[in-house]
Amino acid sequence: MTEQQEASKDAVMTRIGQAVMLLHGGDREEARNRFGALWSEIAEDGGALHRCTLAHYMADAQDDPGDELAWDLRALTAADGLSDERAAQHPDAPAVRALYPSLHLNLAADYVRLQRPGAARIHLDRARAASVVLADDSTDDGYGDGVRAAIARLELRLREL
Repeated sequence: MTEQQEASKDAVMTRIGQAVMLLHGGDREEARNRFGALWSEIAEDGGALHRCTLAHYMADAQDDPGDELAWDLRALTAADGLSDERAAQHPDAPAVRALYPSLHLNLAADYVRLQRPGAARIHLDRARAASVVLADDSTDDGYGDGVRAAIARLELRLREL
């Protein structure tokens, strides 16, 4: 990768991060606007990790559960772009694999909100199975344990449906 390509890649992730900060700060509309502009720029030509990350966060910025589901499905589709054998050696493949538990967890939650418990259970099972790639709390920032805890909480919620 050339220095210019590397700088461009970093700029995309920086812009995603800036929009995420807006989202977490409560400015959902501006976050959606920035995510949308960035999606228009990278859409099909962007790398799978960029598209997956962007769609993953764009889903969180949605107010309508159907729109959130659509963006979460886009994120999964982008991740799947790096999951076949040809792409297994791609430098972003490990980062994308680490997103699968969260991608499936978000889809399960979307389906719960849309009152589709069967589809929710399928994705919850996939999230649990994919979580084996996550580190435990002793080796990372707690992300793995946080995702596993969210899987357990959603499983309890699904039992009540």
